[in-house]
Amino acid sequence: MNEPLKIGIIGLGKMGGIRAATVRQHDDTVLISGTDPNPPKKGFNDMKILPDYRAVIESGVDAVFVCTPNRFIPEVVIAALDAGKHVFCEKPPGRNMADIERIMAAEKRNPGLVLKVGFNHRYHYGIMEAKKIVDSGKYGKILWMRGVYGKAEGSGKPGEWRNSPALAGGGILFDQGIHMLDLFRHFNGEFNEIKSMCTTAFWDFPLEDNAFALLRDENGRIAMLHSSFTQWKHRFTLEIFMEDGYVIVDGMPSSTRSYRDEWIIEGRKHTGFAIGNPPEQATFCNTDPSWEKELEEFVDCIRHDRPVQNGTSRDAYETMRLVFGIYDADESFRERAAAVLREA
Repeated sequence: MNEPLKIGIIGLGKMGGIRAATVRQHDDTVLISGTDPNPPKKGFNDMKILPDYRAVIESGVDAVFVCTPNRFIPEVVIAALDAGKHVFCEKPPGRNMADIERIMAAEKRNPGLVLKVGFNHRYHYGIMEAKKIVDSGKYGKILWMRGVYGKAEGSGKPGEWRNSPALAGGGILFDQGIHMLDLFRHFNGEFNEIKSMCTTAFWDFPLEDNAFALLRDENGRIAMLHSSFTQWKHRFTLEIFMEDGYVIVDGMPSSTRSYRDEWIIEGRKHTGFAIGNPPEQATFCNTDPSWEKELEEFVDCIRHDRPVQNGTSRDAYETMRLVFGIYDADESFRERAAAVLREA
């Protein structure tokens, strides 16, 4: 029987804590070491706290989880890959396209290592069920999609790294809305045309707090996104309408419980008495399997030398390309954002 995979965690904030808890629960992983500029006093007593990320990489681990602010992710990921370690990193893996391109170059020169990016929303129960429905073809081809993803908490914290252009590289679209863009791609594939408007409508920081976008693929399918940091009632909704029916994922079983519990709703279009109000089938879910399933795939890829299926570096590249395409499609925002990032 194999020894458990030895894991190091670089960055012991919120996401580092979630990843550590998931590693502890898995039968084939064990925590070895971790690092953080300000290590928490509690919650990581079962690992060695080391002075920096290089010490973690050199502590005998098989793989590292990179849970740092966006600015530091490329440096750490590249160092870990070049040291022969498997890597799981949070999204987005950097602040710009040059960052992800550097990471992909490191991945290419280190074949045989697993690199996975944390797009955990693909593993939500509702998303997995919706993917089965869409892929079954029971309702025909996708016509259009609409996604709303928004929150309010933490927005006004002046010291929050996600509000800093120098550390984050983008606002709510880059931090949270990127998940919805990844899901658009997960269901539909790539998009080649973008229209958008981005704004800082309320919060006093130099990044966008709302982004509105229309995306179109080469076959004419359209996806519409609203990503918001002023969604006072937290919301996650993904609607997928097809030729003969639809599926809706509404709600998300987050750890904060501030989003409504998850419902998966499907219905078939009617042309008779029920036109416009067809019978629906609804399934309820109040658990979140995403962290465990994400780790399971990472471990499975390492153990069996299999390619990553969800959360590849290419997924990260193409989704970041959409983010920056949305920024660039709004000319006035593009000019303002460029000035802000130059000063960062």
